[in-house]
Amino acid sequence: MQRNITYKEFINYTLWSMAYLLYLSLSTIYLFLPPMLSILFLIFLNSLEKQNSVKLTFIILILLVFEAQKGFLAFSIIIYFLILYRFFIPKINKNISSKKIRILIYILLSYIGYIIFYTLLAQIFILPSLSVDYYIIYYIVIEYFIASVFL
Repeated sequence: MQRNITYKEFINYTLWSMAYLLYLSLSTIYLFLPPMLSILFLIFLNSLEKQNSVKLTFIILILLVFEAQKGFLAFSIIIYFLILYRFFIPKINKNISSKKIRILIYILLSYIGYIIFYTLLAQIFILPSLSVDYYIIYYIVIEYFIASVFL
């Protein structure tokens, strides 16, 4: 009799998702904890490239909770990530061969690009724009370090 690996994968993703949601709650209280948006973007890219629908479903659910907790427009991060994946990531992968530089560009795109994208959406839908502070630079540096070491 063969064990079904899908259940193990599902339980693993469930536990990691619950741990991240706990971390996300802590990151809204303590500003020195980065929200890991770019790490989610890198995992999102990985799941799309490997066509892992279970992981992609969990990432989308986490992104929806992230948007709700931060007060962003629903599905805005997911739409932004899909636009990046469809139009910008192939050009970046074609022109840049170094993995570390690509990770840095992905992290910059996930934060700076999303701020620009959300500002555009706020102008279109007459919403309040994001308040940008210097913590974003700190988040970019910390998440680049985490991504370059662990991914």
